[in-house]
Amino acid sequence: MKKINNQLCLDTNDMALPLLPGNSPNKLLDKERFHKSQHFDIFNGIPMLVGFEKSGIGGELLPGQKIKPNFSVYPKREGQDLPAWVAFDKQALCFDAYFQETVPEAQTETYRIRKCKIYFYMEDDTIQVVEPEYKNSGIPQGTLIRRQRIPLPPPNDDQFYTVFHFNINQQMVLYSRTFTLTDCDSFSKDFLTRLGVCVNDRVPVPDDPYSNLREEMEKSMKPLRPYERRDTLKQFLDHDRKVLRFFCLWDDTESMFGDPRQLVLHYYLADDTIEIREVVSEIPGRATVPKFLRRSKLPKHGASQMKQPGEVTDRTVLNVFDSNNQGKRFILDSLKTGSIQDEFYKDSDLAVGQEVNVWGRRALITGCDNFTKEYYHSKYGIEDFTPVQYKAPPAPRAPRTLPPYNGFGSEEDSLASCLSLLPKPPQRDFHKFMEKDRRGLNSHMLNFRAKLVTSDPIDTERTFIISFYLSDDSISVFERPQKNSGGLGGKFLERRRVKKPGQEQFKSEPSEYLKAQDLYVGATLCITNRNFKLLDADEYTFNYMERHTEEFPKANVGNIISKLRSIPEEKQNEIRKFLSLSDPGNTGFIPFDLFRGLLAGLDCSLSEHEVLVLGRSFSKCVERPEADLGLMLAVAQDFLKKKPFDELPAMARVFTHQDRHKTGRLPTKEMKTICKACHLPLPEKLLGDLLCRFADGDQIDYHAFLAGLNWVEHPAPPVKPEDTLKFDLNVASDVAEAAVRNVNYSALLEDVFSRPSNIADPTTSIVS
Repeated sequence: MKKINNQLCLDTNDMALPLLPGNSPNKLLDKERFHKSQHFDIFNGIPMLVGFEKSGIGGELLPGQKIKPNFSVYPKREGQDLPAWVAFDKQALCFDAYFQETVPEAQTETYRIRKCKIYFYMEDDTIQVVEPEYKNSGIPQGTLIRRQRIPLPPPNDDQFYTVFHFNINQQMVLYSRTFTLTDCDSFSKDFLTRLGVCVNDRVPVPDDPYSNLREEMEKSMKPLRPYERRDTLKQFLDHDRKVLRFFCLWDDTESMFGDPRQLVLHYYLADDTIEIREVVSEIPGRATVPKFLRRSKLPKHGASQMKQPGEVTDRTVLNVFDSNNQGKRFILDSLKTGSIQDEFYKDSDLAVGQEVNVWGRRALITGCDNFTKEYYHSKYGIEDFTPVQYKAPPAPRAPRTLPPYNGFGSEEDSLASCLSLLPKPPQRDFHKFMEKDRRGLNSHMLNFRAKLVTSDPIDTERTFIISFYLSDDSISVFERPQKNSGGLGGKFLERRRVKKPGQEQFKSEPSEYLKAQDLYVGATLCITNRNFKLLDADEYTFNYMERHTEEFPKANVGNIISKLRSIPEEKQNEIRKFLSLSDPGNTGFIPFDLFRGLLAGLDCSLSEHEVLVLGRSFSKCVERPEADLGLMLAVAQDFLKKKPFDELPAMARVFTHQDRHKTGRLPTKEMKTICKACHLPLPEKLLGDLLCRFADGDQIDYHAFLAGLNWVEHPAPPVKPEDTLKFDLNVASDVAEAAVRNVNYSALLEDVFSRPSNIADPTTSIVS
């Protein structure tokens, strides 16, 4: 009671002072933890005192209390406050140790020394004991103690081993088993030294008497002259899956009903084994077997009779003592005096022209494959691999006479029914189809403008488009409709291959069809008993033929110039005079019509197509004027009004969504794809021209493009029907004439006749 009153007085005096820093001696001012540790608990319904070592209020120690740390206390590193499970993650101390185990009831040993490894994991103070496995020990080895925290031996079994319990040349009791630490690795030694532990020197491990006895017994059991060891692993790794192949002949004509047999000998380089198979004809007339000789080593000298099982062994035994009373004694024959030596075939024994003894059957090697030739050439330097001729060359097969075409189906179908009992449909040239099929802007289709060769005045006015498809050599003919002509126009000939005229219909030989080389400007084609004269071709046709001059010789400028150079000197002077007089202004250019008339009057065997190609190579093309942008937008709005098309706001949202960088511009290809996806009702040519006119490089301002098409907010003036027809025509099936207007005859004279003309003075050029 007196103590309590004194405490109250002290509290009263303390409260009398102002609560200012430095003026109050109360220790509870800075205290934040006031919890009380639990010292009692209930186990199985019985209250028990469990907190012997728990602290007092707020974690403060009770008077005379010392709390032992549960884990190792490591010195903190400078500038780091990391926990141990982070700072020492994946780090462990390794110690070499041994323990002595008593062996009761054994004659040869009374105890044994077992070596092991002790690992101490610093992150959580766990210990693991592992014993290395020894051959033929007879003891379950491996992990003796799994990783866990191990308590100290009694009476300190309430504590656990920490890092300070480890040192060399000291003993540790782990679960009633005494381990002696003999050595540690360099990391463990450095770590203990940094902790302030004086690490002892390593100590030797005592010898195990029984292990020494076993080692001496094994040394005494080894023979002084062991059999030599043949290591075939290197040969297998170097030559696995490498096989030499020889073609052989076994002449069995001396036996009854025997005949020559063809064999194939396979020599496996991985293990020097041989396998022989027989080449069975289609009608052998005898029972066949899958293998003539199974894969095995083939001896050079076949024995008279087969060896009994166990007669041929790797080791032989000598009988040194034989007694009925004392038994028998044998020793290994280290000198191999009783072994049977067989000589087997090697790769060096095989060559073209030599014989191979296949268990008494003589097989002659007549040839080998290319891999075998390369192998012997690189290893042995052999270059002569002339095959042995053992039979006459096969007689040539009689030509098969095919029946004539009967008129049913196509000629290819009728031919397929004659080649096999189960006819197959004719196969098309797939490689040609993949190369010459339409791909992007390359249509691989040659278009020509043609007219009928007839005396009928009505048919002479008809114009046709002949299209040749390079992918399958097929031809289609389309007649262009003409106003007030009385003809409907349209498809004149379905796409198919066309036979050349003058061929017999019912014959055995396959018919000849028109090819791409037969079509050129000036040629006359007979299609469905009608003669068509090719008058002109489109630009793609001329460009394609000029790029592939090896297929189209009439488009080869070099050949054309060679023909012109063969003209006599008199005609060359006439040509120069005519060209100079046709150019009174001395411009160096003359109209193409005059140039074509000049070459037509000369006897230089140039076709109309060659004249066009020559004019194109020395021509001055006249560029066609581009259409007005305002007219193009007016025509486009006229198309959108007639549909009507009111999806421009939706297209604007799609353009904005695709513009991820919010620049207001999109690539031309992506713009065209979006227009196609939104089904913008504009002709292909008009849409392409509009995108080209709005393009700035490879980007298009889609806001300006949509504003030009918006016929509601920005209406354009009305357009005439003929303006609409300019962009509504399907120009894909039309043949545009080659834009050759003027020919540079001065460059032509310089290249062809190698004598430049003096344009300023035509008279001088004539005299020369």
